[in-house]
Amino acid sequence: MARKREKLDPDEVALIQWCTEIEELFVAAGASREEAQQHIEDEAEWFTDMFYEGLSPVDAAKAALN
Repeated sequence: MARKREKLDPDEVALIQWCTEIEELFVAAGASREEAQQHIEDEAEWFTDMFYEGLSPVDAAKAALN
């Protein structure tokens, strides 16, 4: 039996894409992919707040790296 796929909220999709961009910036700055993902997971609330405040992924990554 096939499961019904849940529709993701458009804001949730945008947040995931935004965090993926930040992850790529962390990796480019020298973090391993695992370290980047773990940091985003550990600070999920902080990153979510920055997303809704309208920060770009670049500005959020800079804030996290400082």
